[in-house]
Amino acid sequence: MDGEISPDEVKDLLETDADVRIVDIRDERSFERSHIPDSENVPFHELTARIDEFEDAERIVTVCPHGKASVQAAKLISTYEGSADATVESMAGGLEEYGMRYGLVREDGADEGSTAETESPF
Repeated sequence: MDGEISPDEVKDLLETDADVRIVDIRDERSFERSHIPDSENVPFHELTARIDEFEDAERIVTVCPHGKASVQAAKLISTYEGSADATVESMAGGLEEYGMRYGLVREDGADEGSTAETESPF
């Protein structure tokens, strides 16, 4: 694992179309409810079985609700031989912090607002 990355840095990566894979490790239902735009869902319990999907990725950022479990996911991905050359990071503060700053999107494409009144993405 190469450390943590801030929600601001993740937003910048997405806005500049950087070659990055944002991996949301929550369950499918939570992901469908709301997520970071252009992120992909690989639930934590499926990560080991799907680890080969990260082969040849240049940069991987794992995300979870509060930025704790994503650290473990980033460590796991970074141990995979196929991602040895990748930069693997966890997003500090998790989706809670990202969502409060920038909002999240729902599977149907509608934006979740970025205010405290918005339904929790968890």
